[in-house]
Amino acid sequence: MTTLSEDDRDTAVQRLQEAYAAGHLSHEEMEARLHQALTARTHGELAPVLDSLPEVDAGTTSTIAAAGGRIRRGGAWRVPRTLKVESAFGKVHLDLSRAVFEHPAVDIELQLGTGRAKITVPRDAIVDADALHTGWKDTLYKPPRHTGPGGPRIRISGTMGFGRLKIRHARR
Repeated sequence: MTTLSEDDRDTAVQRLQEAYAAGHLSHEEMEARLHQALTARTHGELAPVLDSLPEVDAGTTSTIAAAGGRIRRGGAWRVPRTLKVESAFGKVHLDLSRAVFEHPAVDIELQLGTGRAKITVPRDAIVDADALHTGWKDTLYKPPRHTGPGGPRIRISGTMGFGRLKIRHARR
């Protein structure tokens, strides 16, 4: 299980405050959930705190596009509910190992012509790449033997022409 970052906690606190302000939580519920969010050590411990809250920007879709060259995302970045990655040719590297997940499930849609793609997912992530259609090479993905509960669910779909997608779990 991955350890929570300060960004993860800040995002949880912000969602709780917004839910309280919108009338979805009583004062007592907010206080109790804030305590749980601030003392949680893993994503699994944080998930029940946010489960019954309304989705924030549930329709949020971001697109990263490049005709050629490299597309890279890494570090502590916010993963939208739906991420579209479009590239005619070039390399794609998405590092989600330290990304902030505001949604329990995210969809990544790849529309790639030629070139390789690599996606590094959090250690406790659950990955589903069955909806990805490859034209030339199969996807390289070896699920971990043990995944802890509470990790983000990442669904990968789309099409890849000539190239290979490699998915790996972060080691930390």
